[in-house]
Amino acid sequence: MSDEAALPEPDRVPGAPHPREALRTIGQDQAVADFLSAARAHRLHHGWLISGPRGTGKATLAWSIAKYLLSGSDSPDLTAPPEDPAVRRIRALSEPRLHLVRRPLDDKTQRLRSEITVDEIRRLHGFFHMSAAEGGRRIAIIDAADEMNPAAANALLKLLEEPPARATLLLVAHQPARLLPTIRSRCRELRLHPLGPEDMAQVLAGLGVAHDAARLAALSGGSVGEALRLAGQDGLELYQRITGLFADYPRMDRRAAAALAERAAGRAGAEGDPFDLVMTLLDRFLTRAARTGLMGAPLPEAAEGEAAVLTRLSPGPESARLWADAQASLSARARAGRAVNLDPSALVLDMLIGLANQPAL
Repeated sequence: MSDEAALPEPDRVPGAPHPREALRTIGQDQAVADFLSAARAHRLHHGWLISGPRGTGKATLAWSIAKYLLSGSDSPDLTAPPEDPAVRRIRALSEPRLHLVRRPLDDKTQRLRSEITVDEIRRLHGFFHMSAAEGGRRIAIIDAADEMNPAAANALLKLLEEPPARATLLLVAHQPARLLPTIRSRCRELRLHPLGPEDMAQVLAGLGVAHDAARLAALSGGSVGEALRLAGQDGLELYQRITGLFADYPRMDRRAAAALAERAAGRAGAEGDPFDLVMTLLDRFLTRAARTGLMGAPLPEAAEGEAAVLTRLSPGPESARLWADAQASLSARARAGRAVNLDPSALVLDMLIGLANQPAL
């Protein structure tokens, strides 16, 4: 698997180390305990479906399992000694007993394909049919399995139906419902959940991110990947500005609205797309307003004074319904506007003015 090292990595969050570099999985104790229980009872299933929202540690768990099994570690939390030869080889993508399946590079465009092709799964078949090395344990990580095209999914199903001896397939899936039911039924599922503020703080500190972990946890929905994106694009500061726009609703500072709209017109780069970021945060604000009317203001706050603003905007179920309708309408307008290449700044400003002119809210 050494050839993989030169390719772009679709399974890596920009600005963060690859999950294979992580020392352990944080905040997913139940999933770790479930796997260890099966392994120690010698009931190691041949297929494991690691599911959950994006950025919650699914890939990290898959790589932790691979290190644990191939190093022979007996740790209580899936950690393996970083100096272990197998662990070093895994981190260098040179471990012969491990095969990684992910979206390949298109030879013509030199860009990553949008899906995992059947050729990648055929290579996986070849990997498992080679002679077993160093004791016979062989592991495959498919990240993400829900990115397989139909032909690839059917080829994987054949492998799951007749698994090789001492083979372990780890399927990372952000949307497991997109997988064939027959694939899901042949795997044991490890379901991961969004991280809380304390676990988020621990992960971000390990990555050297010096931001407000509680607010990032709230704004990212407990996704480390999303938290890193927000941190890298000053998402907390931008969300504070959005919250401030609604502080005197339905009055709205037009200059502040225009400045926010102008921010959305920036050029997309390695850190992300400014228009996508503004729309994501505006969408999140409206969603949190809708939820406030039903369940009260969310804690922790994602911006200073957010709870007071949301409580005033959405005091009850009727307000919640109106904000939910506004969120759905704006999301649809954003998709339609982007599809026909409307000016991002004008599109965002029009949305903000439209919200301010809706007296029903």
